[in-house]
This record gives sequence, structure tokens and C-alpha cells, in this order.
Amino acid sequence: MSRDRVNLGFLAAAHFLDHLFMLIFATVAALRLAHEWNMSYAALIPYATPGFVAFGIGAIVAGWIGDKWSRPGMITIFFIGIGVSSILTALAESPFEIALGLLAVGIFAAIYHPVGIAMVIQGRRKTGIPIAVNGVFGNLGVAAAALLTGYLIDTGGWRSAFVLPGVVSVVLGIAYGVLVWARQGSGGVPDDARGPGGTSTVDAPSIARSTFIRVLCIIVFTTAIGGLVFQSTTFALPKIFDERLGDLTGSATAVGGYAFLVFAIAALAQLVVGYLVDRHSVRTVFAFVGGLQALFFALMYQLTGVAALVVSVAFMLVVFGQIPINDVLIGRITKSEWRSRVFALRYIVTFSVMASTLPVVAGIHAGWGFGALFVVMAVAGGGVLAAALMLPRAGAVVAQPAVA
Repeated sequence: MSRDRVNLGFLAAAHFLDHLFMLIFATVAALRLAHEWNMSYAALIPYATPGFVAFGIGAIVAGWIGDKWSRPGMITIFFIGIGVSSILTALAESPFEIALGLLAVGIFAAIYHPVGIAMVIQGRRKTGIPIAVNGVFGNLGVAAAALLTGYLIDTGGWRSAFVLPGVVSVVLGIAYGVLVWARQGSGGVPDDARGPGGTSTVDAPSIARSTFIRVLCIIVFTTAIGGLVFQSTTFALPKIFDERLGDLTGSATAVGGYAFLVFAIAALAQLVVGYLVDRHSVRTVFAFVGGLQALFFALMYQLTGVAALVVSVAFMLVVFGQIPINDVLIGRITKSEWRSRVFALRYIVTFSVMASTLPVVAGIHAGWGFGALFVVMAVAGGGVLAAALMLPRAGAVVAQPAVA
């Protein structure tokens, strides 16, 4: 197996774990802690906010260090740091203590996106499929968070849901660190300094400053909307299923299983979107995704039972389908030497919005229920559609895939 494929494998595993760790608490809070600690779901979930704030703010620092020091070194720190933090979170005896643990998880989780995504596209002209494949693993992490956490809650208690993934992450971190050390010790070039298979780096073509600013503003806006939609749906889905699937669910494992099914199917949307943006106008693909978000969220308003499960698959397909589009746009308009910092800007917006979304979700659920949340999500999808239509038309660098 080539070094590039081994490296991509570790990056895929890191993306999987990154999203898994950030959503363990979502299932723990919905299905166990609210009962054990005699707190309402709405009162408990804001304790996850510090972790998501760190997830966002830490991205800019991680991106800067990755550009200036070593991207593989930062991924090694990610694996070990987030694993140890998760294990320590399992020791929490109060909401304050679990908030501290989740804060530590968020600090290390912030490393992956600005650093790891920059490594995935390094040296590649067509970036849609590599980003999409890596994104699928991230989404499977979202899916596994609900399934694995639900299973571990039923079989070993909620603390095991933090400990087991933590141990796995630490082991992977040690293995990746040994790989990086061996490569550098043998005179090899680190992965952040060369393209796949040892090829030279492919950089972004020059584009007009006005086009760059226009596209960057659209990226920031749709990133913010995407963070709102992604966080609301992925964090709340276990609770949505607990309330709306009725007789279909009877245990934490069942709720987690249905959430896993929805997330796993939806993850495949990234492959489709990645294929499309490598061959067609990003503007057209992006607008189509935004329009479908608005439609499916509106349909979900008061659905229950099997109908709710089916439409949940539909709206998660287009939520996950949006994820690679902004990353592809960044790859096409930025140069390698500061790409991690631009990715950091994107993800600090994403995760800052995600952090602020949790109290909003809690307030909407307490006051009006999830029906009102789906109305908000439908409006957000309309915003994505409008912004996508403002992208340059065919002929601009962001509208046409690069030639291999």
C-alpha cells in the first residue's frame, strides 16, 4: 500500500473519531444523564457549549500551527489528546465536571478540520472525490456516535461510551506518531510538503480579487448556515427519534440504531456531490442541494412514525451533501501555503455557530417542540439556495472543475 493511501487512511480514521467524540454527549444526555442527574434535556445540553466553542475558536490556532510547524505532527497530537480527554470526561460526577471534559475534547477536536482537510487535498487537482470520501468517514463518525453510544449505555453504562473510543484514539495516535517518525527518520518528506505519491504540489490558479472576495463571502455565509443546520439535525436526531418514532423505538440501542441508519445512508450523499462538483458547475450543484434542504425540512414539520424516518433520511442526505462543496471551493481559490488558515476560518465559523446552536435548540424544544425547529431549518435551506445562486456562472475558476 502506498504511503499516500496509508496517510489517507489515518486521516479518514481521524475524521471519523473527530465527529464521534463531539456527539457522544448528545446521545448520553438524551437517553441517560437527564434521568440519572434528574435534569431536563433542555437544561443539560447547554453544558456541551464550551466544547463546541473550543471546537470553533481552536481551529484558527490549529490551522496556523499546522501551516507553520507540521500537519502530521498536529494530527498525532489530535489522536492522543482527544482520546485522553474523552477518558477523563468519563470521570465526571456533575454537569460542571462534564462540561470541563467536553471542553478538553473540543480543544483537541479543533485540530482535525483545518489541518486534516488541507492534507487530504494536498497535491491534487480534482478534489471533490477525495474530500467526499474523507467526509463519508466523518459522517460515519456522526452515525456511530448514536449507535455506539446507545449500545454502550445499555451494556456498560454511559461512562464506557467515553472510555472505549478514547482508548482506540490513543492507540491510533501512537501508531500514527511512529509512522511519521519513521518516515522522517528515513529521510522521507513529510506528507504536508509533497503531493500524493511524491508528486509536486498543485496550487490554485490565479483569480480576480473581486471574485475571490465574492466567493469567500459566500463560503462564510453558507458555512454559518450549514453549521446551524448540521448541528441542529445531528445533535437533536436521537431525541427527535425518541419522541417521534413511537413504537419503533424501545431502548437506547434502538434509538441509536435508527440514527445510525439515517446517518450512514446520508453519508453516501457526499460521494455523489463530490463526483458532481468535479464534473459540473458548483453553482448548480450547490443551489440544488439548498433547495432540497428547504423542501425536506418543511415536509418534516409534524411527521411521526415511518414517514418521519423516511423524510429524516432525505433531509440528512442533503445536509451531508452540502459539506464537501465549501471545501472544494476553498481548495480552488487558495494557495497551499496558507490553505490551512482559510480552512480554519471556515471551520471557526462552522463550529462557533454550532456552539451557539445548542442553547437555541434547547429553547425551541422547551417552548415549541421540534416542529418549530424544522421551520427554522427550512428557512435556512432557502438561504443556502439564494447564496449559491450568487456564485459566478460557468467560466469562472470556481464554477468549472480543474483539468487533471
